[in-house]
Amino acid sequence: MSDPMRPRASLRTAVVWEVLQDALEGRVKTAGREALDVLDTGGGTGNFAVPVARLGHRVTVVDPSPNALFALERRAAEAGVADRVRGVQGDTQGLFDVVDRSGYDAVLCHGVLEYVDDPAEGLGNAVAALRPAGTLSLLAAGLGGAVLARALAGHFNEARQALADPDGRWGEGDPVPRRFTADQLTELVSATGLTIGAVHGVRVFADLVPGVLVDTEPGAVEALLKLEAAAAELPTFHSVATQLHVLAERDAG
Repeated sequence: MSDPMRPRASLRTAVVWEVLQDALEGRVKTAGREALDVLDTGGGTGNFAVPVARLGHRVTVVDPSPNALFALERRAAEAGVADRVRGVQGDTQGLFDVVDRSGYDAVLCHGVLEYVDDPAEGLGNAVAALRPAGTLSLLAAGLGGAVLARALAGHFNEARQALADPDGRWGEGDPVPRRFTADQLTELVSATGLTIGAVHGVRVFADLVPGVLVDTEPGAVEALLKLEAAAAELPTFHSVATQLHVLAERDAG
């Protein structure tokens, strides 16, 4: 399974992991506690939950899949952090049936808004789980990256369909129910009352570069990681990123 701290796997997660790690360090300083309470909605098998727990934080993962939660439990045990990771079956719509409101220093909402029936409601629940001055890490599918990928694969009609579709879908076979632009995501976050700290484009190049090139060219992984990091903060590249990451903070009051 992928791990944000392993170089090869981090081609897909490095930008988000670095931003999240810095945000958690900042929250530790403001909260005056070394161990934070972190909620990972839709956290699945623990791609982020387990590394966050390795930092010493307590992580609650809410996911609708019992199989994913079983894998999470095994993964946390193998990593030696089983005492700091708790898996709960549920979803954002009924989030407060399984967790407390205003109970967390940080909330991860990664790969959730694409799939929920009402993104505004799902995001609103995630935000309501934050304590004052808490941090939200939001990651969602980007429209531009999907359009570019379909076009480069020669599926020009599907690329045009994604551009025209209100949900950014390229056709009936599209496995992603909804995609977002950076403006759409930031508007959703701003509507909750949070203050946006940063927006990053994720997987700007990683999904487009042939895997054989990355695996065989000496130093390619490290060079591509540096390129992704350099492009992530530039608004120019947000429109072609496979995913978009928004970091925001709840008011201290």
